[in-house]
Amino acid sequence: MTDKPIFKGVATALITPLNSNGVDYEALGKLIDWQINQGINALVIAGTTGEGATLSDEEHKKVIAYSVERANKKIPIIAATGSNETDYAVSMTKFACKAGADAVLVVTPYYNKATQNGLVTMYKTIADASSVPLILYNVPSRTGINIEPETYLKLADHPMIKGIKEANGDISKIMKTFNLIGGKLDVYSGNDDQIIPIMAAGGLGVISVLSNIAPAQTVEMCNKFFAGDLKGANDMQLKYLPLINALFSEVNPIPVKAAMNKLGWCENYLRLPLTQMEEAHYIKLENLMKEQGII
Repeated sequence: MTDKPIFKGVATALITPLNSNGVDYEALGKLIDWQINQGINALVIAGTTGEGATLSDEEHKKVIAYSVERANKKIPIIAATGSNETDYAVSMTKFACKAGADAVLVVTPYYNKATQNGLVTMYKTIADASSVPLILYNVPSRTGINIEPETYLKLADHPMIKGIKEANGDISKIMKTFNLIGGKLDVYSGNDDQIIPIMAAGGLGVISVLSNIAPAQTVEMCNKFFAGDLKGANDMQLKYLPLINALFSEVNPIPVKAAMNKLGWCENYLRLPLTQMEEAHYIKLENLMKEQGII
């Protein structure tokens, strides 16, 4: 663990409420308030779950600035500022810093990809331009590129690179990363089905989709682990596994948007190429939410 972690516990990868007119800021504000009241430890804004890829430049900036203002320093706001175009990622990172974000989440470059040397150069370039800490976001299922454990080690000594959102799903490689970096970077699970395994290896928590619909429960899972109740934490991990799987039965954030609509938080509105959830998947998700007492 670094001297000053960006957060410890659960950061919700927050949805962005949308409708045919654009971003629904009233709904976004209420969601931020609710997440804070439920005890969440941080919020990630305009990331994958927040449909950052289809927000316009103006919307992306306004959502970050609005969220910072609404949270009012009650919890850290982590702005997703990554891109496959490094100059744009630098520009968005500088904006997030100026807007008052507490950290930025920077995904690996997608489509054009990069070599491992390219990743090192890209991340150092963005980190050099940032006045807040970076969390590196590794999600090869979406980007087609994996940050190798040795690459994390090369980046670990940069003063502005503080954490990893690890969503590569490969526990063996994740264990190698823990071994190599030796506490120089804080590691957060990027997959809800691996929260407790990654924390058991030395992780500090999760950047979560599940906590959109079950914030208090996800926080409780992590708090049990921190309190030394490993069995209780693991029991909760296993209990919520079917629900987690249902939340990823279609491309994220399609299922969680449907779930949040069912809970009354937002319209079930997505931007193409994302489309609404298939009925069979939705019925299964709805039934699991009922079983878990969420609705």
